[in-house]
Amino acid sequence: MSKYEYGIDVEGITALDVHTHVEIDARGHKSLDDDLIAASEKYFKSGQERTPSLDTMAEHYRERNMAAIVFTVDAGAATGHPVNSVEEIAEGAARHNDVLIPFGSVDPWQGKLAVERVRTLVEEYGVKGFKFHPSLQGFEPNDRDFYPLYEAIAGCGVPALFHTGQTGIGAGLPGGHGIKLRYSDPMLLDDVAADFPELTIVMAHPSVPWQDSAISSASHKPNVHIDLSGWSPKYFPSQLVHAANRVLRHKVLFGSDFPVIQPDRWMSDFEKLEISDEVRPLVFKENALRVLGLRS
Repeated sequence: MSKYEYGIDVEGITALDVHTHVEIDARGHKSLDDDLIAASEKYFKSGQERTPSLDTMAEHYRERNMAAIVFTVDAGAATGHPVNSVEEIAEGAARHNDVLIPFGSVDPWQGKLAVERVRTLVEEYGVKGFKFHPSLQGFEPNDRDFYPLYEAIAGCGVPALFHTGQTGIGAGLPGGHGIKLRYSDPMLLDDVAADFPELTIVMAHPSVPWQDSAISSASHKPNVHIDLSGWSPKYFPSQLVHAANRVLRHKVLFGSDFPVIQPDRWMSDFEKLEISDEVRPLVFKENALRVLGLRS
């Protein structure tokens, strides 16, 4: 029996942030090692608290009349760093179900255990999707060894959100801390989208240096969407803004990448973009509600 039920007033909220990170657990354990956190803080110039608690995050979004998807990333095999408890995140989201939606994360390198964990997290903990970071987790998404994982997620009827493009994690460190950007090429996910048309895929972030690839995939595949997190909108590639206004108006989602980018900053910068009044509510929440199955 799931511990989580939606309590969000989908008509009342102004926006749904589909991309926020829980970077510390109740024991004070961080989701990344200190070097990676420091590097990403320098990269984003965030100037904000980097490890707010889940309860603090809930209040942050409640004050803004927004909801948010919350998650961590299980990259234990690639990084050697233990993952924060996904179960704890799900339980915390259940306490704050008026504003928080839990996504799970599994380590793709755990094979059958990861597949079993997908089903457990959905059926027993009520997670509403899964987050992957191919570069941080060190895997090629289109490797067929990982296809049973996608089959399980699709079978559970929940979306999968994948980091794409450049990453601030490891930026500026020697060798990028061993993190390989090529794993986050959207064309690897296009293979997955073609082979699993029943799986809803969200490509996270403007996918520089592969922005045109992401736009092409989202335009070509009905099951592919793009979230706009990780960049201030004033730096969005021009072709992404153009596509968001037109061919991708039903496929792009508001995401901040909290806590490295604050939703206030994102919204303020987005306001200055030439986005039509008809498209703005689609980006802010309507497209995300459809991805989550809360709109038909």
